[in-house]
Amino acid sequence: MATIIGLISQKGGVGKSTLARAVAREAAANGLKVKLADLDTQQGTSSNWHRRRLEAGVEPMFSVEAFKTAAQALRVSPEYDCLVLDGPARASAATLEIARQASIVVQPTGASVDDLHPAVLTFHELVREGVPVARLAFALCKIGTDAEEAEARAYIAQAGFHTLGGFIPERPAYRQAQNQGFTITETRFAQLNRRADELLQSIVERVDG
Repeated sequence: MATIIGLISQKGGVGKSTLARAVAREAAANGLKVKLADLDTQQGTSSNWHRRRLEAGVEPMFSVEAFKTAAQALRVSPEYDCLVLDGPARASAATLEIARQASIVVQPTGASVDDLHPAVLTFHELVREGVPVARLAFALCKIGTDAEEAEARAYIAQAGFHTLGGFIPERPAYRQAQNQGFTITETRFAQLNRRADELLQSIVERVDG
């Protein structure tokens, strides 16, 4: 039975597809049969990135496919060890469907209240719909300073939710790597790769725990 990891967001540009690609890459690098399902058919962010990866011949390779609905993507899960769902760019009915089926639901957020407030509201709505709080986790992305990280963690904790360990700092190298078909653990800088891997390992630990 596949481990299903859902990446959702209430707003675009917070790192959802960035994390989805990295999670899929790390699972494939560990020998798992992986499917990354791109549910944003309008933008196709992960699908377009996958074409760049294929053209560049970057290993490990793994399957990326666009799906119109979460239900369509979930139907292929028995064929894989790990199904990573890169959800729509905004919260929708698909968000709830993902949350109900996933082993963990990760919502990336920046440090500003403009990012945090709608993200917290999205998780509260999922809880009202019966999704266990323990299945929901925030990932801090595009963080500028340690002080920002601490303030964001405090905001999320006060709202009653879990924040994954580590965070993705705001660095051009992460964007440059993805422009070339790589993930945030495959930059030219070992320290940045380690920072990204710390967050990804926290996702794995949450799933296993």
